[in-house]
Amino acid sequence: MCGRYASTQQPDDLIELFEIEKIKDDVRADALPPDWNIAPTKQVYAVLERSAEREGPPVRQLRTLRWGLVPSWAKSPDMGAKMINARSETVFEKPAYRKAFASRRCLLPADGYYEWYTPETAPDGPKGKARKQPFWIHPADDSPIAFAGLYEWWRDRTRADDDPLAWLWTCTIITTDAEPELARIHPRMPLVLGKERWDAWLDPSLSNTDDARALLTPPPPGHMVAYPVSTEVNSVKNNSPHLTEPLPPEEVLGDATLF
Repeated sequence: MCGRYASTQQPDDLIELFEIEKIKDDVRADALPPDWNIAPTKQVYAVLERSAEREGPPVRQLRTLRWGLVPSWAKSPDMGAKMINARSETVFEKPAYRKAFASRRCLLPADGYYEWYTPETAPDGPKGKARKQPFWIHPADDSPIAFAGLYEWWRDRTRADDDPLAWLWTCTIITTDAEPELARIHPRMPLVLGKERWDAWLDPSLSNTDDARALLTPPPPGHMVAYPVSTEVNSVKNNSPHLTEPLPPEEVLGDATLF
């Protein structure tokens, strides 16, 4: 799964990278500060395509969405915290995701993500629980990436129609089997979409399930690399660039030094 990631690029950078249209007098995304420790239910940047006007053509937009998809039929938005990831193997058929998969696909800009490894030789932590070693997993060339995602709307029936908070926009990250080297840390990883697939993935007119599924191909092995980082990332209260810095070998837990 993917439960934490980092995204530090700002709107102007994302507008250029994803070729997003600037719509006059229409703010599509609230400015978010650089975030090195994004956790579920936080607001995140998402790139998507939808009509700017009721009858207009789709326009590529930058929006802020809450991480943790809430299906339109959900009675409460609380379930979103449990739906931060969707498996690529079944996302097209699960009731919570299949409608979004057909027409509400998005890209989630990222610098990389964190994953936790349980060493076989590390001493137990508090209350006898196994201590886990976090890893920072990112592109080998440190280039920005985009996770394949889905977005959804949820209507809060307790609010008036003209209340700006009446509609909740949420998203989920699609995951896939981790490449062999990364699978040593965790068997799953977020599905990183190559730039050559961005246009097709975002196209809301691509409603054929098989065609959309064919786009869910991860980058070749070796594109992403990993190294141990400080356990400070375990707490969402910690949020600064040093969270992605390599951990000195003498501080790495147990057999995590073998990576």
